[in-house]
Amino acid sequence: MAVTQQEIESRLWDAADELRVAMPEAQYASVVFPLMFWKYLSDTWEHHHQEFLAEYEGDGLSDEEAREIEYRDHQSFEIPYIHPGTVQERRASWSSILATVTQPGLGQRVRASLQAIETANPDKFSRIFGSMTWTSEEVLSREVLAAVMQAMDRTPKMHEGNMSHDVLGGAYEYLLKRFSDGSGTRAGQFFTPREVVELIVEILDPKSHESVYDPTCGSGGMLIASANLLKAHGGRGYTLKLHGQEAVPDTAGVARMNLFMHNLTQFKVEVGDTLKDPRFKKPDGSIQQFDVILANPPYSLKWKPWINDQRAIGGVAPQSSADWAFVQHMIASMGPKKGRAGVVLPHGVLFRGGQEAAIRQQVLDDDLLAAVIGLPANLFYNTSIPTAILVFRAPGTKAPERQEGVLFIDASKRFTKAKNRNILTDADIADIVTAYHSKFDAAGSPLDPDGAGGLAARLVPTTEIVANGYDLNIGRYIKQAAAEQEELGILIDAYNIARAERQRTEQRMLQVLAATGIEGFDE
Repeated sequence: MAVTQQEIESRLWDAADELRVAMPEAQYASVVFPLMFWKYLSDTWEHHHQEFLAEYEGDGLSDEEAREIEYRDHQSFEIPYIHPGTVQERRASWSSILATVTQPGLGQRVRASLQAIETANPDKFSRIFGSMTWTSEEVLSREVLAAVMQAMDRTPKMHEGNMSHDVLGGAYEYLLKRFSDGSGTRAGQFFTPREVVELIVEILDPKSHESVYDPTCGSGGMLIASANLLKAHGGRGYTLKLHGQEAVPDTAGVARMNLFMHNLTQFKVEVGDTLKDPRFKKPDGSIQQFDVILANPPYSLKWKPWINDQRAIGGVAPQSSADWAFVQHMIASMGPKKGRAGVVLPHGVLFRGGQEAAIRQQVLDDDLLAAVIGLPANLFYNTSIPTAILVFRAPGTKAPERQEGVLFIDASKRFTKAKNRNILTDADIADIVTAYHSKFDAAGSPLDPDGAGGLAARLVPTTEIVANGYDLNIGRYIKQAAAEQEELGILIDAYNIARAERQRTEQRMLQVLAATGIEGFDE
């Protein structure tokens, strides 16, 4: 009987919940994902091993012959022995170590098993399990680790004969979302809300056999969404060549496990600071280029500006904010024939002055910016500020009617309130994508002049943007956004008046109190 999505998700959350006595929810992922992936590998290996035995048992094969046939025809990775040739010898499998959970040194045995799997499969699983600091008894006691493993063992067998990769990958995504919903701002470091990812991928529209790159890949959600969308549109998601770079080693491990569990094997996830040490380069040392680049980088990150870097078109972003540096890196990563990029950033990138203004001017002069899409506030786990998607195209690859122009879409009103944040519905996403692909007349007539339905769009000629000092503030080009800004200004004025009145009243009260001999109040 096939395993349901709800069943495996419930069981996995029960296992994660055993950690509540030992650590905050923000740290659950570092323990649960390595254990889950280890169980998946072990269950898959054992499933294929049983298939091999059913086919060859009794054929009189030597151990060496049996091993050669099994790993040639049945296994795609190895679960080796730890301490081979000794009395402590045991296979580095889930079931083998689970049988010892009541014995001292459980964390050490788990760590040895995971390290053995990494070592035995360097091309596939090198560094995949992260730092494994949680295997230390000081971090996680034997009793808690045993409870987590025993609870996770109550999940059904995690192999393709028992559940589809769609179910397995869905369970992984479910845990990512649960951890993000409950762990506050830290979650935003590795998890972008599903609907924002889907919107960017829909706009960039990856095709079979194309290369896809996320320079700040977190848990790999954008790479997986690219393959899923292509599959949903009738393409072959597994043909995409997926690339990602992530600064945090443990998070890079989460991304690798996530990709494997979605049955995506054509990928490379590298560890390192993308701005300081880009890991994807051509043989001549220049930045490697891709068909599709998409990212949700850390906002307004303080960084060490480049010196003589080929990526610095238009200048170098200021030390106080790396926002435009990430954009410059993505532009440098766009392939010359069909490269396109989409990035989520705060609204400040649209209008801030100084060095950022110089970069913005160069990008517009080179006609690289295709669209600015204003999103609702409070969409993300780690910030409530409104953000925008910027879409870029390689030089000369814009549609003829869109050359020397930028499409502005204001979707700031399109959201549904949820428990902890706002969300974009499937209808919101579909309408924004439709607006992005709409035809506009020579005057750039807006899709919806009055903002009916909470969505407005307009194709703006670059000459108008230049006349506005290269300012990309959405309110300059769409009435709906401009009205919101005017309303905000009125509110700010009203607040300042009320604040001044309160201060005057407090000052008068303190004077009266002092006159009556009552002291001890601080102004």
